[in-house]
Amino acid sequence: MAADSEVPASKASVHGRRDELTPVESDPDAHLTLWQAIKKWRRVVLYCVGLTSGILMFGYDYVIVGTTSAMPSFQKDFGERLAGRWILPSLWLGLWTLASPAVSILSSLAAGWFQDWYGRRACLALGSFLSAAAVAICYVSNLPSDIGQRRGLFLAGKGFQGGAIGIVMTTTQTYMSEIAPPILRGPLLAFFPTFALLGQLIGAAVIFGCLELDNGYVLCFASQWPFSAVPLLMAFLIPESPTFLVRKNKLQLAYKAQERLSSSGADARQTIETIRRNIEHEKRTARARYTDCFRGTNRRRSLIVMFASLLPQMFGLTLLAKGSYFCQVVGMDSSTSVLVLILGLVCGLVANLSSVWISSRVERRRLILISLAIITVLWAALGIAGIWGGPAVVWYTAVTMILVVVVAGLGVWPASYTVGSETSSLHLRARSQGVGWLTSGFGASLFGFALPYIFNPDKGNLKAKTGFVFAGLCAIAFVVSFLCVPDMKGRTASEIDRMFEDRLPTRQFRKWSNDDASSRDMSRDAGGSELRAVARLASDDTLVGNHIATSSVLRETHDWLAALPASVDFVEPEIGMMAQAAVRSGIRFGYLHLISDKVAEKYAEDLSNERMQRRRVSEIEAL
Repeated sequence: MAADSEVPASKASVHGRRDELTPVESDPDAHLTLWQAIKKWRRVVLYCVGLTSGILMFGYDYVIVGTTSAMPSFQKDFGERLAGRWILPSLWLGLWTLASPAVSILSSLAAGWFQDWYGRRACLALGSFLSAAAVAICYVSNLPSDIGQRRGLFLAGKGFQGGAIGIVMTTTQTYMSEIAPPILRGPLLAFFPTFALLGQLIGAAVIFGCLELDNGYVLCFASQWPFSAVPLLMAFLIPESPTFLVRKNKLQLAYKAQERLSSSGADARQTIETIRRNIEHEKRTARARYTDCFRGTNRRRSLIVMFASLLPQMFGLTLLAKGSYFCQVVGMDSSTSVLVLILGLVCGLVANLSSVWISSRVERRRLILISLAIITVLWAALGIAGIWGGPAVVWYTAVTMILVVVVAGLGVWPASYTVGSETSSLHLRARSQGVGWLTSGFGASLFGFALPYIFNPDKGNLKAKTGFVFAGLCAIAFVVSFLCVPDMKGRTASEIDRMFEDRLPTRQFRKWSNDDASSRDMSRDAGGSELRAVARLASDDTLVGNHIATSSVLRETHDWLAALPASVDFVEPEIGMMAQAAVRSGIRFGYLHLISDKVAEKYAEDLSNERMQRRRVSEIEAL
């Protein structure tokens, strides 16, 4: 019987046996400044800039319902009269807002599966085609004579567009997180809120220009077609993800793809070898299935990804996207409300551009906590102001929403994308991003549908007091972030893997070092070495062995060892590298000497000296 088959499953799982320890690679570029890193990895940066077309499409679509709902022509074609003014029914406004993120839930899951089978480029092309079809449906939604059919057709168009966005955004985030070096991971993933805001700004500007035109909103819908086409173009221009190619065992293609990403003089083969080792290490603990995202240490990682995906909804992104319509509900005229939206988007864009530099300097955890604390106060102050009402509250609402966009753009918004991208393992990254965007879509659907019932005049009519709702949500997000979101700034994939495998407490991630990993590796391998040695001893009672072990392993396997025909001796070294490692780690480990009874009887004279005397297992209990 093979030696490994003699190891009880319970014991093997306890010790996390490793036949080949994966080295923990540190980031060799950690000393570079942001500008030096951009110059070294300029090709990666350029490809990521090209991929922002998908993010622009997401941002434009996000604002399209919230801002076209403020257009008089759209309100006349899709709304109804209430107290002498045109409004959009809460039900339909909620459904239109719900449709896009709700369908993106399903498409995000499908995209995770599709990426792992057909690659990142094919997934981008698929999303591009679906988006073009969705825009066409929205473009003709005003043609039916029946208002119910118009509303239903527009709802269908928004649903298809949500499906396309789920595919494109999931793929974009997966691709960027896979090709970005650790030092640029934060700045590059800060592109998501930055270009989402830019997309919203373009949409708001287009809507402002078409505000007084008959059927001006139709032109706004048509302006989405260019955004739909660019992801298809990028699918032909970018190299396939080396991580995907390595997972498919297409190493030669992976080398070629990495050479297109690396700067001149960089060792593409070394990079691919690092990716291969990381993936092989991760494959030992999980297969690339959605259920594996919630098993073992991946459960904690997936929950962090899901929470990070909810952060934009919790600080109020859905309400901010409806900013112009919300300001009208509070009491502002339509043209001014769109101008306020544009001003807020410009300020937010500047803040997010600043976050590209800030995220390269400041830990993600600190950015999230500080910005959430400030936003909580801002929303609470708006809720208090809404209790009294009056003309001043209208402008106070506008100022508060602008400040929330700025503070979120400097901190929690870009940091949430970075945390959501770097937390997942390479092996499960496409599936984890699918789970993340599913959670984001669920949150956006829930908030999008519920918000009109909270602030709209025909339902809750909370108006500015809606600030209390988001103050509470931000406070909850602050507490959960403090307790659960670790900091992984500047860490390589293998370092992040090791920290989660070691089950470090949240606040210990920042202090962790490779020296700690080396010490723990020695003790971990001790368990595996001892178990394998004793397993061989069970089938070959003529074994003499010398293995690294720990006292805790001996205690856990005492009964099992006692039943074997062998003597053991545990020796703790007093000097040398192993002794130093034991002091650093605080773990007792040393050499486990094993000798079978048959060998002891056959060579009694040779083993009679004091140094070679072996104690029975029962004597180990004192350790």
